Amino acid sequence: MKKRWSGVILALTLSMAVALSGCGGSNSGSKGAEDKGTEGKAETSSPKQSTQDTLIVGRGGDSASLDGAIVTDGESLKIAHQVFDSLLEYKEGTTEVQGSLAESWQVSDNGLKYTFKLRQGVKFHDGTDFNADAVVFNFTRWSDPKSEYKFEGDSFDYFDSMFGPDGKRVIKEVKAVDPYTVEFTLNQPQAPFLQNLAMTSFGIASPTAIKEKKENFKNEPVGTGPFVFKEWKRNDSITLEKNATYWKEGLPKLNKVIVRSIPDNSARFNALQNGEIDLMEDLSPDDLATLESNSNLQKIERPANNVGYVGFNLKKKPLDNVKVRQALNHAVNKQAIIDAFFAGQAEPAVNPLPSSLWGYNDTVKDYEYDLEKAKQLLAEAGYPNGLPNELTFYAMPVSRPYMPDGKKVAEVIQADFEKIGVKVKIESPEWATYLDDAQAGEKDDIFMLGWTGDNGDPDNFLYTLLDKDAIPSNNYSYYANDKLHELLIAAQKETDQAKRAELYKQAQEIIKADAPWIPLVHTTPLLAAKANLKGYVPAPTGTEYYSNIYFE
Repeated sequence: MKKRWSGVILALTLSMAVALSGCGGSNSGSKGAEDKGTEGKAETSSPKQSTQDTLIVGRGGDSASLDGAIVTDGESLKIAHQVFDSLLEYKEGTTEVQGSLAESWQVSDNGLKYTFKLRQGVKFHDGTDFNADAVVFNFTRWSDPKSEYKFEGDSFDYFDSMFGPDGKRVIKEVKAVDPYTVEFTLNQPQAPFLQNLAMTSFGIASPTAIKEKKENFKNEPVGTGPFVFKEWKRNDSITLEKNATYWKEGLPKLNKVIVRSIPDNSARFNALQNGEIDLMEDLSPDDLATLESNSNLQKIERPANNVGYVGFNLKKKPLDNVKVRQALNHAVNKQAIIDAFFAGQAEPAVNPLPSSLWGYNDTVKDYEYDLEKAKQLLAEAGYPNGLPNELTFYAMPVSRPYMPDGKKVAEVIQADFEKIGVKVKIESPEWATYLDDAQAGEKDDIFMLGWTGDNGDPDNFLYTLLDKDAIPSNNYSYYANDKLHELLIAAQKETDQAKRAELYKQAQEIIKADAPWIPLVHTTPLLAAKANLKGYVPAPTGTEYYSNIYFE
């Protein structure tokens, strides 16, 4: 996920933390789906009840916004996932699509018309009705660049990335057939269309709340999800409360969720060990042994589905020169970085998508660590003595699932670059500013980012991050290749997965030769929790509902 994810270390007092932690102890397919709302529960037997009914989560950074439609960073989307429901969702722990606000769907033979039957009796958190008009309102807001509900500073980057600029390349029309039937007409077939609709960014928001709150909706979101937004203390905590009328019977099991921002890895782990939080994200590999030796805690592994990378800003010279970019690829010792900072929980990245994903090209060869080759390429680019000017290198100020300590990794890469005569100055502005700057591409020459796949489709890595359509929404490198674009669009239209896979393999060869990134790592992200926390199933997408969690 992108705009991807802010904060300074702000601690709650111990007495407050103790008080908080003591608050209480279908089927789917291309032709249709039914969802009764209780599938995928982690526990099949009746759990032993606990008096604890508040979950406190510790994470590395704050949200950038609480309107899931205008963000692409994981920290924002994790909260949006609790507040909003999409038309479709993924089965727990997978990227398999099933019904959510849409109970069933039909697809025309030519793949250009999707008809969704909506769930009836669902209410937004403000008490207004969810219906077909609400769906049309949201999609119109995202697709109409002149919409009065696209407020200052808003950009619907995910919508543009998934469906083309303003969604127009893929989506021709969205209309309400009746109060509980919505029809999508496409300009062209899109193989991952259903996968895309299940993403958190396309959660359906209350039209009434958007009209009333206007710009402030991004601070006070209103959806149909399992939890209702209550309070946001910037760079400190976000409080959510149970949606007592949630349409999934018996959920959520918790009455309250408090999500705290604790940027420092050690401080976050200490908070877990001290009982100040119940669940922590992005455990540092350095703390794994301590965690495993503590019987009061449990290790949780998120399925590997990500990439951490160093991107080049092709708007800036000399990074517009492919030989310079190739030289910098040869200068980075990926295995040494993994050995130093990932404790065996990562593998070197060769391509922009993880090797576990279908369509991965395992014949592509990486740029081996070779300083002499790097110097030779610099000389061929016209820089026999290295680059004359210092470059600005943006290093992530927060821990991410694919990068536990961005600043330390950046320092190692800085030293690698210096060996071939390339000097970089490391900067780490606060997270929201970091993301804005990287997207604008004016202040940084090189940047560090990563991506957790949203939907289990290669399109979500290759087209979303590196196609010219995605400039500047998710393509922070400002990389454009017409041949690559042709392949990626052809792959979207192709419904035969084997043929799609071949197109994606060709795309990876082009990307490797053009070197807009240094793909660094694919990781198995680590989380940790109290031993009595049950029902939590980590999603490969990085966002899962907290609604099934309870304490035993």
